Amino acid sequence: MSFFLVFLAIALVGAAFFLGTGRASKAFRGRRGADDGGLRALNDGFDQPVANLPPVLLPAEVEPSDVDRLRFALGLRGYRMDQVDQVLDELRDQLAARNRQIADLTAELERLRDEPGQAP
Repeated sequence: MSFFLVFLAIALVGAAFFLGTGRASKAFRGRRGADDGGLRALNDGFDQPVANLPPVLLPAEVEPSDVDRLRFALGLRGYRMDQVDQVLDELRDQLAARNRQIADLTAELERLRDEPGQAP
């Protein structure tokens, strides 16, 4: 009788571990999508993180000290990619706007230099 109780306890602990690790859902999953060429195994990983953190914002006119003060939230494998991508996109847009402004001012300065009788 005691052998049966020990066996039952081990079986219950094993079943609880099996169900708790989430392997049961994979083991009992049907052969649905068997024609996906093995891509289903790639989808069994982590889901995309939910964007529940506030965005990392930069001021309208970015200064080097603003970039020094940037802090990103840490994710499972490093920084949150969505936050880093957002800040890099914003920096790219601001740099492009500044480059356009510099080009416009340089062209205006050249135009004023070329006009006779006027000094900048």
